[in-house]
Amino acid sequence: MGRKIARRRIVRATLDGARIAREEKLAVEEPLEIRFNGTSFTTSMRTPGDDFDMVAGFLLAEGIISRTEHLVSMRYCAGTDEDGNQTFNVIDVQVGFGAQAPDLSAARNVVTSSACGICGTNSIDEVSKKSSYPLDPARGHLDVKVLLGLPDTLRGAQNLFSATGGVHAAGLFTTDGELLVLREDVGRHNAVDKVIGAGLREQKLPLHDTILQVSGRASFELVQKAAMAGIPVLSAVSAPSSLAVELADETGLTLAAFSRGSTVNLYTHADRVKTGS
Repeated sequence: MGRKIARRRIVRATLDGARIAREEKLAVEEPLEIRFNGTSFTTSMRTPGDDFDMVAGFLLAEGIISRTEHLVSMRYCAGTDEDGNQTFNVIDVQVGFGAQAPDLSAARNVVTSSACGICGTNSIDEVSKKSSYPLDPARGHLDVKVLLGLPDTLRGAQNLFSATGGVHAAGLFTTDGELLVLREDVGRHNAVDKVIGAGLREQKLPLHDTILQVSGRASFELVQKAAMAGIPVLSAVSAPSSLAVELADETGLTLAAFSRGSTVNLYTHADRVKTGS
């Protein structure tokens, strides 16, 4: 699907009075409605592409599924524009035995913006679900040099950001710093869902001995998603929230933030990160 970039004519204004007409590239943002057997569950704003991965990751984070076999099918269904063309903005999901089918009477009948991950839920207790993949303190150990190199590797692979400057990125790495999966999206939680969903659909969960590197801040919902997938280390280039730190500490996840240049702050379970010779 090639709908990740839109083009628009703009005017660039400068202090010296110049007005320059030019074409700019924009990151596309469109709604994606998720249905269960034809009944609407939620709608999220996202960048089109890797939609099945995003839905799979979202369902994992919500505690609806935890294994590939729980997901029976996903398909695009009715969703057309004013000209009658398929928009690929509606996905219908069927889950099978072992899945925790959602209560559709409590469906989120609001659009979740690309800026938030757990918006529309009633309380933190509702999203603090027990992971099927408890984090092992013996897994996910890495050298601080590897950890500090991840933001640059992530940034170098961000083709959509290079074109538009308007998306977040999430990358899954090995403990040796090898990039396994990269996803970009206008919503940082969507990018993480797409990374985790790819792992689930490829039957690679739990994602032990991996690091999730994100391009922005570390929020509660990102820690939640990482823990639900069995990822032992989450690293962010910007700040964590207090609730993110609390949840990381509780689940046994190593939370690193302000990973820039030669320094990184280790907020929880710092023993996974080796420093010195």
